[in-house]
Amino acid sequence: MPSIREQLLDLIATQSFRLGSFKLSSGLQSDYYIDCRTTTLYAVGAELTGRVFLELIENQQWKPDAIGGMTLGADPIVSAVAVLSSQAKRPIHGFLVRKAEKTHGMGQRIEGFQEKGARVVIVDDVCTTGSSTIQAIQAAREFGFNVVGSACLVEREEAGGRPAVEQAAAPASFISIFTSSEVKTAHLRLKDSGQVFAYSGVCEVCGRPAVTNMPRLRCAAHRP
Repeated sequence: MPSIREQLLDLIATQSFRLGSFKLSSGLQSDYYIDCRTTTLYAVGAELTGRVFLELIENQQWKPDAIGGMTLGADPIVSAVAVLSSQAKRPIHGFLVRKAEKTHGMGQRIEGFQEKGARVVIVDDVCTTGSSTIQAIQAAREFGFNVVGSACLVEREEAGGRPAVEQAAAPASFISIFTSSEVKTAHLRLKDSGQVFAYSGVCEVCGRPAVTNMPRLRCAAHRP
């Protein structure tokens, strides 16, 4: 059975990676696009994402009280980690950073967990220029959080994103789970092999062990 990290990489490569001509949110043009939300909001993908981030947090010994990031990319990651950490009896709470303060109610920019001085980890799904990650780091510190680490699911390795995020996060570290090169390599490998791959899950029709996730989780009897 592939590792949790390998399962998540293959899921991103098959569900979230596309070749073509795309304009990114940064304004840059690219010959590929990675939409991590098609993975992080997928039932099995959410679980894998949460487990991989929890493993990273444990390995880095960040020991956070909470995890958060800029809405919308961070939302599924934050929820997955919060749920799985609670199930493991080692709760890591969640918070989200608005792009701007609310113009009504309490006018908050930080939603969810709010405890000044708390140790927090900032997360994002895709880092290109690093702008959203940097904004989340700055907003967290302005609120009064102690940022002890930052991480993204996929780093696009371009536009100077890493140096900018590292500078903003310092003295905390910035770590990427995967690079875009890893995702592209996995995408081409899976495409060229003509294979379909199973992930830790059960058939959505009968509940037996799944042997494929393309286009949905299916067992041998119900695969397309």
